[in-house]
Amino acid sequence: MNLQQLRIIRETIRQDFNLTEVANALYTSQPGVSKHIKDLEDELGVEIFERRGKRLLGLTGPGQELAGVVERILLDTQNLRRIADQFASRETGHFVVATTHTQARYALPRVIKWFKEDYPKVHLTLHQGSPREIAEMLAAGEADVGIATEGLDGNDDLAAFPCYSWRHGVIVPQGHPLQGVEKLTLEAIGDYPIITYHAGFTGRSHIDQAFARAGIVPDVVLSAIDADVIKTYVGLGLGVGLIASMAFDPEQDRGLALLQAEDIFPLNTTRLAVRKGAWLRSYAHAFIEKVSPELSEAVVKEAMRQGGRGSD
Repeated sequence: MNLQQLRIIRETIRQDFNLTEVANALYTSQPGVSKHIKDLEDELGVEIFERRGKRLLGLTGPGQELAGVVERILLDTQNLRRIADQFASRETGHFVVATTHTQARYALPRVIKWFKEDYPKVHLTLHQGSPREIAEMLAAGEADVGIATEGLDGNDDLAAFPCYSWRHGVIVPQGHPLQGVEKLTLEAIGDYPIITYHAGFTGRSHIDQAFARAGIVPDVVLSAIDADVIKTYVGLGLGVGLIASMAFDPEQDRGLALLQAEDIFPLNTTRLAVRKGAWLRSYAHAFIEKVSPELSEAVVKEAMRQGGRGSD
């Protein structure tokens, strides 16, 4: 038994049992992949995969049990390397943060600037993706830290912690009739075409829930993952924009007005997540604590060790 065999087992599951994709992902040949799988099955004395001819269909009963063990072994192997790197080279390494456009654009610049100044020898990669992609990257060990408003809480592979809360705001072109409304309501907003976030991004579910509770079907004429795109089309007069309030800049967005909607839309909570069982370098813990001072190294390590989630 060797680590390459275990990597092939894990990748076969990730690639939905397509051995061609497994070979491509691991930069090896398909016959080599098949041989490694057969050698491991012969050594263990059980079949890991169900087959139809040469095609793999899924995991056998023993294979389902082995899959979890394989994940833990490979995760601990990665942890061993990280522990060694921590003591061999404290101030160098590769750190991957996966987050959404809104967090990268509006919430994290100050923290990223601080990190680059304090850890100049650490290569920081900021990967933007959807909440689902962020969770998948964390679970696969492709990212060290994930930050998003959706998709991270309730995932069994992750320990997630609340970072901060925020609300949506309403943006309109300067001179819009809604600026003259004494008390903004969902009914008043619903009289106009709506431009807001794509489903699954930046609290869109809370917007939909608010309208649904009020019995209003909004006319969403455009949805985007980027607040800057929403602001552009609001400026062109295509509709009323619903964005994260933090995305509005009075200096840069002079042609627009932000209308507060604190009593209209629910509070949103942005969460930071790490993979359970992983071992993080000291600079990763420093980054996490800079994002949210309550998330000390001890707090994060305890949650990761217990396999639990951070509390609200």
